[in-house]
Amino acid sequence: MHINNTTFTDETKSDTSSDVDEAKSIQRDDNKVEPESANEYISGDRIRCPECDGDTVASADGSKTICSACGLIITEDEIDRGPEWRAFDANERDKKARVGSPTTTLMHDKGLSTNIGWQNKDAHGQSVSAEKRRKLKRLRTWNERIRTQGSKDRNLKHALGEIDRMASALGIHQTTRETASMIYRQALKADLLPGRSIEAVATAVLYASSRMDGVARSIDEVATVSRVPTLEIKRTYRYIIRELDIQIPPTNPIEYIGRFASAVGCDDETKRRARALIQQATSKGVHSGKHPVGIAASALYAAGQLCDAKLTQSEISKAADVSEVTIRNRYREILEASEGVTSP
Repeated sequence: MHINNTTFTDETKSDTSSDVDEAKSIQRDDNKVEPESANEYISGDRIRCPECDGDTVASADGSKTICSACGLIITEDEIDRGPEWRAFDANERDKKARVGSPTTTLMHDKGLSTNIGWQNKDAHGQSVSAEKRRKLKRLRTWNERIRTQGSKDRNLKHALGEIDRMASALGIHQTTRETASMIYRQALKADLLPGRSIEAVATAVLYASSRMDGVARSIDEVATVSRVPTLEIKRTYRYIIRELDIQIPPTNPIEYIGRFASAVGCDDETKRRARALIQQATSKGVHSGKHPVGIAASALYAAGQLCDAKLTQSEISKAADVSEVTIRNRYREILEASEGVTSP
C-alpha cells in the first residue's frame, strides 16, 4: 500500500507539472504577436487599431501612430528628429534656436549675408574699448561695401527700402510687400529701369502688388507717401505691367467699404447694406468707367441713409478723399440701380 500511494503521488505530480507547463505555453502563445499579423490591420493607406479596430491618427511631431478611440500607440519612430531642447513660448524658442531666419525677398541679398550689429559690446554685454569701437566701425563700413558690390545690388537695396517705407506708411501687410519685391526683381532682370527713377518704379510695383492681392489702396493714396509725382507713377505703372505682361484685375469697390466704414464709425448693418448696393450696381454696369473709390463712398452714404446711420457726405468725403459732388452723383445712380429702391 505504501508503494502504491507513493507511485500514485508521483504520477499526480507529473500530471500537474505537465498541465502547468502546457498552460504557460498557451499563455506565451497568446501574448506573442506574429509578425505577419500586423498586415491584417493595414487597409490601403489607413492603419486600423489592433485592439478596437478604430481609426488612427499621427501625433503632433509625426513620430507616433495613435488610436483615436482607445489611445493605443500602434507605431513609434525611435529616432527623435527634433531639437534636444524644449521651449514653451516663441521667445524661448528663438533664444534656443541655432539657425537663422528663413530667406526673404524683402532684402536684396535675401537675408543670407552677415550683418554686424550697431551695439559696441562684447559677448558678455560689456562696452568695448575705444580702439575696438574704431575697428568695429571700419568692419561695418567694409561689410556694407561687400554686401552691395554691384550696381544692381545697390539699386535693389535702395528700391526695397523704399517699398518697405511706403508699405509701412500705408499699412500694407508682408505678403503684398513680397509681391512688390518680386515684381521689382523681374523689372530689374528685364532691364526696364534705365531712364526711370528707382522711386517711381518702386511706387509702381507697390501699387501693382496691392491690386493683385486685393488690397484697397488707390494710386492717389500711394502717391501721398511717394517721392515722385502722380503722373510719373501712372506712366511707370502702365509701362511695367505692359512689359512684364502682368494681368491686373479690375478693382472691386467692395474692397474699400471696410476701411471707409471704420473711418466714419458705422455699424455692421450699414456695411452689409453698402456691399449689397455695390453688388446690385455692378450687376447692372453702373460702375463701368467710374472710379471705384467714388462708387464705394457713394454706396456707403446710400446705405447710411437706408439704415438711418446718420452719415454725412462731408464725413465720407474726408474718409474716401473724394468730392461731395461725386458722392451725390453716384449716390443717385446706385439707388436707381438697386432693386425696388429709387432715389428720394
